Amino acid sequence: MNKICKIFREKDVGAIGIGAMIVFIAMILVAGIAASVLIQTSSTIELQAMKTGQQTTREVSGGIQVYDIEGKINVSGGTKYDLKYLAIGVKARAGSGGMDLNNSFVIISDGSQKALLRYGGYNDADLYQANPSGDVFDILNSAQWNKTDRETFGIAVIQDYDGSIKQTSPTMNRGDKAIIFIRCEASLNGAFGREIPERTPVFGQVIPEVGSPGVIKFTTPMSYFDEIYDLQ
Repeated sequence: MNKICKIFREKDVGAIGIGAMIVFIAMILVAGIAASVLIQTSSTIELQAMKTGQQTTREVSGGIQVYDIEGKINVSGGTKYDLKYLAIGVKARAGSGGMDLNNSFVIISDGSQKALLRYGGYNDADLYQANPSGDVFDILNSAQWNKTDRETFGIAVIQDYDGSIKQTSPTMNRGDKAIIFIRCEASLNGAFGREIPERTPVFGQVIPEVGSPGVIKFTTPMSYFDEIYDLQ
């Protein structure tokens, strides 16, 4: 009787050992599959994080900077009126890649009207000047100025060592500088439908396709004594 009990106990121990081994192998397989999934997921997350980091760096460090804004009033027959022309100096920020001004736009407001303007030189060579010289406001003649309106601005290339700012693809790189021309008057569909009076706050942005926008913010003088003013 004792021998029979001993045999059964040995069989039970053997069955328990085989069951434990099966459970152990199953745990290893499950752990291996889980580890594989975790590795694949972590690789995907790492790639996405790197991509997001690069895009964020471009957004933060790149963009357009407004470095100067000049304005000229309307003078006719010796009489001085309000501010008629704006010349906005722009350049690429230090961390910028190439920025196509075709895909950039200007939003600007005088408190009563808000204009959305895009580059008009792609289809009109009169709104693009490659090698300007002399008076900033004489770079465009009267006929060319009149082609700028509440939807369109012109540009002049001030500095462009690599020749990237072309008429149909005006791409600004680091070190490039250009002037954006905006006309403000009631006739011929000017940007605000009027010239800008004294003591008027003007604000807006030059917004590139990628990166930080250039800020436009100034207040016109208390009175217009001179013809040309440094506004920002």
